[in-house]
Amino acid sequence: MIYQILVLILLTFVPFIELRFSIPLGILSSRVELPFGIVFNGFGMNWLLVYVVCVATNALLGIMIYFLLDKFVHIFTRIGFIGNLYNKIIVKTQNKIHPYVEKYGLIGLALFIGMPIPGSGSYSGALGAYLLGVGYKKFAWVNFIGVVIAGTLVTIITLAGKGIFALF
Repeated sequence: MIYQILVLILLTFVPFIELRFSIPLGILSSRVELPFGIVFNGFGMNWLLVYVVCVATNALLGIMIYFLLDKFVHIFTRIGFIGNLYNKIIVKTQNKIHPYVEKYGLIGLALFIGMPIPGSGSYSGALGAYLLGVGYKKFAWVNFIGVVIAGTLVTIITLAGKGIFALF
């Protein structure tokens, strides 16, 4: 069981699939086929354990990405032309968008992170929050809420699909 939990954690760290793949893999016991001929056999684990492991991992992932972005951007902005370009584009955009982010953005950002579709999730949510100037503490809460939404939706869809396929 430790092996399966480690696999779920590692798959949750993979960009674009995150918990959208790790939750079904953990819950289902049938074959799960990916593009390019990659096939996994589902683990058939308890859904609550899978949910907790994958949601906790994905929530931590978003916080780590935001933190790393913050550190790396400051290193690169020390280089003259990159710093100037950053100030022209990003800071100017942040100043224009900030009032709207304060009014609508946190709910919108949580929903964006929470929609289990390709291109959304903790990676893109962290990048968007950073570029829009959302503070670290606010992002941590918004990310957690969004990941809980995504994890809940994926778990419900997986359990519903598991129940429907059991009929056949």
